[in-house]
Amino acid sequence: MSRRIQITFDAHDPRALSSFWRDALGYVHPGPPGVDLAEGADPLAAWDDFLVRIGVPEGQRNSKSAIEDPDGQGPRVFFQQVPEGKAAKNRVHLDVRAAPGLHGEERMAALEAECDRLVALGAKRVRRDEPTPPLRAGFIVLTDPEGNEFCLD
Repeated sequence: MSRRIQITFDAHDPRALSSFWRDALGYVHPGPPGVDLAEGADPLAAWDDFLVRIGVPEGQRNSKSAIEDPDGQGPRVFFQQVPEGKAAKNRVHLDVRAAPGLHGEERMAALEAECDRLVALGAKRVRRDEPTPPLRAGFIVLTDPEGNEFCLD
């Protein structure tokens, strides 16, 4: 029997990092528990109101954040605030499938376009690894706004 997973990021700024990954993955921020969001309502604003209403001190309101796949297929991603910064290369990283079914230059062009989009959102480009058939299709390595490495492949 398979298990569902949640991916957890330690973060300096959970709200900002969750917003980057929301836009990178096409995910959404869920609304607060027991709150029905109106069409087009900002879930982060709803969270602000909710946290004030339940008495969470202002200094703790950015201690957690989460994003979810709007189709309910992908894992939930949770962001928790930690006091320490990232000290070394992450031991687990995400591979973002940005060019499914594409090969060669068409694939790399699609990866480059997605790389440009993510850099505009705050990612930093690290390097491009060229295709070496038959085993490697090529990929681009980036870091998110807090320095976590991930790949576009």
